[in-house]
Parts: sequence; C-alpha cells; structure tokens
Amino acid sequence: GAVTTGATHAIRKPLAAFHAHSGVRNLSQNLGSRTPVHGGGALVDRMVSCEKERAAQVQSCRGLSLELSERQACDVELITTGAFSPIEGFMSQQEWLSVLKDMRIPGSNLLFGLPVVLDTFRTDIEPGARVALTHKGRVLAVMDVQSRWHPDKAFECQASYGATSLEHPGVRLIATERGPTYIGGPLHGHALPTRVYPSTTPAQLRARLPADKDVVAFQCRNPIHRAHYELFIRALDAPNVGPGAVVLVHPTCGPTQEDDIDGVTRFRTYEVLKAELDNPRVQWAYLPYSMHMAGPREAIQHMIMRKNFGCTHFIIGRDMAGCKSSLTGKDYYGPYDAQDMARKHCEELGIQIVPSLDLVSTAEEGYVTADE
Repeated sequence: GAVTTGATHAIRKPLAAFHAHSGVRNLSQNLGSRTPVHGGGALVDRMVSCEKERAAQVQSCRGLSLELSERQACDVELITTGAFSPIEGFMSQQEWLSVLKDMRIPGSNLLFGLPVVLDTFRTDIEPGARVALTHKGRVLAVMDVQSRWHPDKAFECQASYGATSLEHPGVRLIATERGPTYIGGPLHGHALPTRVYPSTTPAQLRARLPADKDVVAFQCRNPIHRAHYELFIRALDAPNVGPGAVVLVHPTCGPTQEDDIDGVTRFRTYEVLKAELDNPRVQWAYLPYSMHMAGPREAIQHMIMRKNFGCTHFIIGRDMAGCKSSLTGKDYYGPYDAQDMARKHCEELGIQIVPSLDLVSTAEEGYVTADE
C-alpha cells in the first residue's frame, strides 16, 4: 500500500501539464500495427485452438511430462505467442551454439541476443519423445524433442554475460538453478499461465496499437517512479519520433535477480500510474519475461521482442539490464555498453532507439536534463 500511495502522490502534480502537452485525447481509429515481425515473416502463433487436437497431443506423450519453473513458463508463453518470433520452440544445440558464438540463428542468420533453452534434471527425455510441459499441474504446451545435450555452462556464461563468476546473477541462474541437460524442439501451445498480472500477447497488442503512428516502447524491471515517468513522456518529443506517437509502457513482470522487488508488487505500482494518467497516448501491457541481467545482449533481446509486439522505437537507458557484483558491488557493464550494442544493430533489426535522457531533479524546475 505504501508503495502505490507514494507513486500516486509523486505523479499527480504534472498530470494536467502532460494532458495539455499531449494535445490528443482520441487516437486515430486506424488501429493495427504494421511493424514487420523480426525476420519479416508472419508472427509465430503456436497455440493449438482445437480441443480434440490438444487432447490427442497430450495422449501421444504417453504420460511423459515436465513441470516448469516460473522462468520456464515465461519462455513457453513468449515462444508460443510469437514474442520470440521467428523461433517456434526451445533452441537446439546447434541454435544454442550459434546464438552464443555469433548472436545469429543458423539458417536464417537473423540476430538473436540470448539463447532460449529448456533445462532439466531428467535423464529419461530423449530426442524423438513428446513431452507435456506443465505449470502448476496444467499443460501449457507439448514439445517434440529434437535435441538433447549437456551444455558447457562456463562457455555459455562467458558468451552471454562476459562473466563466469557466481557474483553475476545470470551466472548463478545457469550454474545453480538450471539442470545439467538441455532439450530443444518445437512447441504446440495449449494454454497460457495464470498470473496476477495480465500478459497481452503480441497479436492482441498489435491489434490495439495505431497503424500510422510511431510506438515507443519503455522497458523497466522495477516499480515505477517519477523519473521513469519523465523518461517515457519526454521520449515522445525525441527528434526521431514522429508527431502523435504513443508510448507503450511494457515492463517485465517475470522473475529477475534475487534482490529485485517481486513482479506482482511492480505490476501494482504500474496500475496506479495507469489509472492516474488515463491518456490514450500512453498504452500499457505487461511482459512475462524473465530477466537475465545480460546487459548489451539483453538489450538486443528486448528490441526483438518489442518489434514483434508492434513497436517502432525502443527507449534504452544507461546500464540497461546491467548488474553489480554481489561481492564487490562493481558494475559488470559500462553505462553505455547496451546503447552502443543497440546502435550497432538497430538498422538491421528495423527498430529505432531513443536513448534515455540524463535527468536530474531540482527544487525550482522539477526534472530537467543534466545539460539544462
């Protein structure tokens, strides 16, 4: 309660000014994002709508099932609904290796920031098997297992995070949470996880975004505060953002590093601001993505997802998806490493970046840029 009350109090003051600034109370009715998906093909949709087909798929698993963690359930949802387009399942050993070495999906040669893999402690799941993937006892998907291997985790950590020490939260994830075996193969989606926060699919979000305006995505893994508000509102005036653009506030609400505030609390702070603003130029959705704290590579992953959700621009801040050593407190990445990586690849990805402003709070003028 204290967090949300504080958020409301902190944001209330500038609302009238924002409404006057926006000058728009009704968006164009020309809805349906035309932003191409990553790779230019159709948005991946692995959800099976036919109940009889779903039942037959589960039966063909012959009792073989795998209970998913919350992180794994997030990945299943993002694969089956197309957020990770063009991939249609958990990556094979060849795909895993190619993404780690070159940040490329083999065959298509498309950029991809981090491998999307399914780990297990099980020894009875072999290539050729069909396995039901369950979450809290409910079947989310059926997987056709095509690849099984024992990953070199030290290599994976070094390639993904530039680190192999357990002081890095991503290294701890791979070394201590994940099982010793990875399995890969296409998914057939049966259901989406049930959560406190609603997660809008790429197809649903694209349908409600404007077809003829820029859409600027704002990513955050923390509870909302006043500086966040200033960043995403000011992004609408960035020189590479067109008139009448909308901002999509699209925070990740899946698992993140151990000392972050939980996803449900984060979601509630955003809901307070959503009700407070009530402006059509600010759209809202929640992303069931599990953070890796991979810095520059994770920036690429976020840009790909936001493009698949229909966005044209992506706000990228200082030390995006960065983290500190749990032992020394030292930053693992430079403050602009993620921005530099994004600039290097944004043209190929087909999504523009909006570097976040360096804002400071003053008693006289409120939030102003450091240059001012």
